[in-house]
Amino acid sequence: MPRSQRHADLAHPSVGEIDLLDVLHALSDPTRMRIVRTLRIEAERACGTFPVDVSPSTLTHHFRVLREAGVIRQREDGTRRWTALRAGDLDARFPGLLDAVLASYEHPEVRARPGKAAKATRPARP
Repeated sequence: MPRSQRHADLAHPSVGEIDLLDVLHALSDPTRMRIVRTLRIEAERACGTFPVDVSPSTLTHHFRVLREAGVIRQREDGTRRWTALRAGDLDARFPGLLDAVLASYEHPEVRARPGKAAKATRPARP
């Protein structure tokens, strides 16, 4: 059986089916954020070429989570699978969300541990 027929078509939710909680869950993992940040710079990239330090099977899992959440789109071309960020679709569904998440991820002080951030922003008691 030819390779192109071994895999079922890759499932991608339509823009209207993209769920906020699924997107936020997909973006909650550091490896998946590295994938998204890479795709923000490059329009499309072959799956095995991302700068992540995980096994191929783990990388496949991360791609599946991102794809099923509607964050990325994947296509097969011969023996390669290509991945692209669905930035336009995400912006159409949740304007500014992707930019806000990426911006907050870029600034470590925003990602401070919950205990420290909560103490720093808690108002003083009278």
